[in-house]
Amino acid sequence: MEIGKQLKNARMHSGLTQENVAEKIHVSRQTISNWENEKSYPDIINVIELSSLYSISLDDLLKGDERMMKHLEESTNVVKSNKKLIAAIVSNIVLAIVLITLNMFIPDNHYFLVGVFCLMVISASTLLYQIIKRF
Repeated sequence: MEIGKQLKNARMHSGLTQENVAEKIHVSRQTISNWENEKSYPDIINVIELSSLYSISLDDLLKGDERMMKHLEESTNVVKSNKKLIAAIVSNIVLAIVLITLNMFIPDNHYFLVGVFCLMVISASTLLYQIIKRF
């Protein structure tokens, strides 16, 4: 069963409204609604609080929803996240060195310079996205 249905069933079984739950775990009612409709997922801290609030085990709450398990794995796997960020930084530096080196051999081609500039902007944007995504 999907996590949204699990959360909604557990909340209703506990006799709580979305507003009650939101107040108890310090989030907005809209956040509870988004979780129940699977527009977003709770983080691990909120999952633990919900499990406690609804008196339901984490196993019962989480198992069976592969998307939620994947979300939690991605959001809590710091080593994997750090490896991706380091790979993005290294590839960005290597790309910059290669493009600067190529630019030395083809100095008069303005189209090439524009292409190099565009490629570097895209590369830097991708790196910035990876950094922002971490936070």
